[in-house]
Amino acid sequence: MSSLVKVEQKGPAAAVALPEESQYLTFLLGGDMFAIGILNIKEIIEYGHLTSVPMMPEFIRGVINLRGRVVPVVDLRSRFGKPSSEVTKRTCIVIIEVQVEGSADEDPVTQDIGVIVDSVSEVLEIAAQDIEPPPAFGAHIRTDFIRGMGKVNGEFVIILSVENVLSVEEMAMLEKAAEVVAA
Repeated sequence: MSSLVKVEQKGPAAAVALPEESQYLTFLLGGDMFAIGILNIKEIIEYGHLTSVPMMPEFIRGVINLRGRVVPVVDLRSRFGKPSSEVTKRTCIVIIEVQVEGSADEDPVTQDIGVIVDSVSEVLEIAAQDIEPPPAFGAHIRTDFIRGMGKVNGEFVIILSVENVLSVEEMAMLEKAAEVVAA
């Protein structure tokens, strides 16, 4: 998974996925179907014991030990402003590689982040012409989390923008804001 595709958004047409990203891992979250480009997926693991970390935003459920590496785990439902996910037999953690910007003199590095999903569905191929730009909802919903709306068998699949949903910089800012509020 060494080649991640970074998309600069310049207007609605930029939200459409690149041809290199035609395969997506689909999963259910609160009854809705979401997708992430498989170039970002590292692995899928069974939901197991999480170690909670004090003073983290509510959507960060904790960390796991993944072959000796500490990996933060994000509850996507909570990240989207909904109630936390309930753990069932089908709940799993999808490990995603996210590019983290280095300092001015460093190249970007990758960070593994786990996301809790209700269940993984399948890998689908969605052609670029079957992906619509994200809808304009207004100021109350974060449309920057949505890369596009894929049309599959007459249904929509919400294709997530991993760079925005799992922005390490934004999550760090939220953590600092929570510390200020707690103090």
